[in-house]
Amino acid sequence: MELSVPLLLVIITISSLAAQWLAWAIKLPAILPLLLFGLILGPFTHVLSPDQLFGELLFPVVSLAVAIILFEGALTLRFDEIRGLGGVVRNLVSVGMLATFAVISLACWWLLALEPALAALVGAVTVVTGPTVIAPLMRVVRPNAAINRVLRWEGIVIDPVGAIFTLLVFQFITLRQEAGSHLQLLMIFAQTVVVGLACGALFGWLLGTALKRVWFPAYLQNFAVLAVVLLTFGLSNSLADESGLLAVTVLGIWLANMRDVDVSDIVAFKEELSAILISALFIILAARLDIHGVLAMGWPLVVLLLVIQFVARPLCIAISTLGSSLTLREKLLLSWISPRGIVAAAVSSLFALTLQKSGYEGADKLVSVVFAIIIGTVVLQSLTSGPLARWLGVQQRKPKGVLIIGANTVARTLAHALVKQNIPVILTDNSWEYYRLARMEGLPAYYGNAWSEHAENVLDLSNTAQVLALSPNRHQNALAVYHFSHIFGNDKVFAIRSGSALKGRGSNESARFRRHEKLFPEDVTWSNLSSQLAKGATIKATRLNENFGWLEYLEKNRGVVPLFARLEEGKTIAINGQTTPTLPCTLIALVQTDKSPASRR
Repeated sequence: MELSVPLLLVIITISSLAAQWLAWAIKLPAILPLLLFGLILGPFTHVLSPDQLFGELLFPVVSLAVAIILFEGALTLRFDEIRGLGGVVRNLVSVGMLATFAVISLACWWLLALEPALAALVGAVTVVTGPTVIAPLMRVVRPNAAINRVLRWEGIVIDPVGAIFTLLVFQFITLRQEAGSHLQLLMIFAQTVVVGLACGALFGWLLGTALKRVWFPAYLQNFAVLAVVLLTFGLSNSLADESGLLAVTVLGIWLANMRDVDVSDIVAFKEELSAILISALFIILAARLDIHGVLAMGWPLVVLLLVIQFVARPLCIAISTLGSSLTLREKLLLSWISPRGIVAAAVSSLFALTLQKSGYEGADKLVSVVFAIIIGTVVLQSLTSGPLARWLGVQQRKPKGVLIIGANTVARTLAHALVKQNIPVILTDNSWEYYRLARMEGLPAYYGNAWSEHAENVLDLSNTAQVLALSPNRHQNALAVYHFSHIFGNDKVFAIRSGSALKGRGSNESARFRRHEKLFPEDVTWSNLSSQLAKGATIKATRLNENFGWLEYLEKNRGVVPLFARLEEGKTIAINGQTTPTLPCTLIALVQTDKSPASRR
């Protein structure tokens, strides 16, 4: 039975949601379930035929979706952050990227007998790893700080840098067909690059100025940004073929680095939009995959995957880490981890459609090879990176750090007390003022919502053992609890009490959240702690042992508020009404000073 167009669109939507939920539930990169669902709907059951469903609209739909995805990735590239990175990361996204491109291109040309231009395009597309596949992998592998930092920042920076490089390679290949001579080729190529750069920079400046001067009301800001992105893409393409993707990438980079322009709300909106587009796009693209074409490549394709894993990546790491302080064991793990992700799949599919429209022979092989590389690298490295890290001895020991939601006075004061006990802390807050104060006080901090996709890609949580929600905003605490309890488990996520229980509507959700409101004794709320600190109370650490134990401490220090206990094995527990810390330990508590009003009563 032939399904109607509306029903097929509904199936794509539901499948996209189901794939994303499955990835969240089993803690895998979303790209794998999305590809699986697409294959099931497409080549396995033939329920979905994107070419038949969308017809002539398939190419523009994919083009616009990829443009938005590239723009969203470019918004994360800030030049001040690149300047602060180590030389290893800069090498990885420059000479290392070129080495990877050369090895994969030559391997595709020799092993798969691809046309040199098509082999070069495969090599360019697959230099990008991307944070969406690296971040989930890092949570599972838990490598040491040096490896974690290199891999995370490589994924973040190479996303837009690799995309620009890939676009230039693609433009050179497509323009070569149109040019009659080498001089004409260079002139057309230069024109395309100049138009893309100029349109991206011009509209980036105009959009940044409009945002800075508040020319759009708040409720239209995200809509305006989306409209400008699409305008930039369309206008640039009309002035010079295939320059639109370069233009929107430059637009994103320009906007991210423009002074006095806050792009946090735009990033959040684009994350949500990109999640929807990527989910639907992958279902559609995977449904077009020619499984028989992939299988027909046979052993040469397997050998190509081995070359990528055992030659291209190790060569990239060897070149990029020359003269660095990384150990041999750390370099070996870096040589193993480089999964390909979203940008590679999306861009390769768009390029394949473009080449097919222009009659390029063998263009259909581009998607087959790239998708095989994505599946091979993600599956292999997801299964083996953890055991390899343990065998090499570069996996972090049992995590002991604390992620604190909030950077207000209470959160910063408690963070300082934990730091004094050598407990690593990270604070997060979407208030710029609180974030700035935390950084000024020397506390590691992240500006933004801790449950956002950007935070997931940037924040290093590999050494985090607990999450403490210490915001005065109950809604933010609840969002943090729901997000991180899935990642770390219910027994590792706690929130400070926010007052009496809610009644009426939402009481079920409130009861679920209140199961996590276990921080400190029952009568201690955020307001209570804030008030006592404002009146002069301080946080002190006291050593408890067999001679001076828990009961003796409470007897001698009446009115004290016990907060945390640092156990001998290094574990930190939050004190509540049911907690009696195991001795010996170090107790961290809020005590009244002689000058505070409570102490004079």
